[in-house]
Amino acid sequence: MKIFSALYEKVMAWSQHRFAPRYLAGLSFAESSFFPIPPDVMLAPMSLAQPRRAWFFAGLTTIASVMGGIAGYLIGLYFFDVLEPYLHQWGYWEKFLHVRSWFDEWGFWAILIAGFSPIPYKLFTISAGVIAMPFIPFVLASIVGRGSRFYLVSGLMVWGGEAMEKKLRQYIDRLGWLVLILLLAAYLIFR
Repeated sequence: MKIFSALYEKVMAWSQHRFAPRYLAGLSFAESSFFPIPPDVMLAPMSLAQPRRAWFFAGLTTIASVMGGIAGYLIGLYFFDVLEPYLHQWGYWEKFLHVRSWFDEWGFWAILIAGFSPIPYKLFTISAGVIAMPFIPFVLASIVGRGSRFYLVSGLMVWGGEAMEKKLRQYIDRLGWLVLILLLAAYLIFR
């Protein structure tokens, strides 16, 4: 089943759309505060399709993501009472408590690591607001963590270039199914 190769072709076409940078910024902002899809899914193909603009895309993604992180922080700071029932309903409550315990122990470093890793960054931004983490360290950790991740993604796309694009095109369906299996396994193990 070649589902992922068709999706890949669609994303590559979107990555060259004239409004693609706006969509990338919107996705980056939303993902940091409430949306589940990470911006890497747009950043990587955009950087691959337009390698001369890869660093611009990484910077745009970083700025929009940090701004979204600030929105998440403000949600946690001012609107947690409204959000709490949804955390229970959507099954995020235990994860939220776990993230909050990390803040008690790690603070700044928790945000930096969450910004770089595939851990849902929005849980950390909202948690930082809930516990009223000092704002400036929050923003600095977000810039370093998110910036490192997005510049790495763009850099790998520029470095890999056409050869990487050909290999990715060749193996996209196998990789897509592998990622789905790993996500399902992680869900079953950690739920």
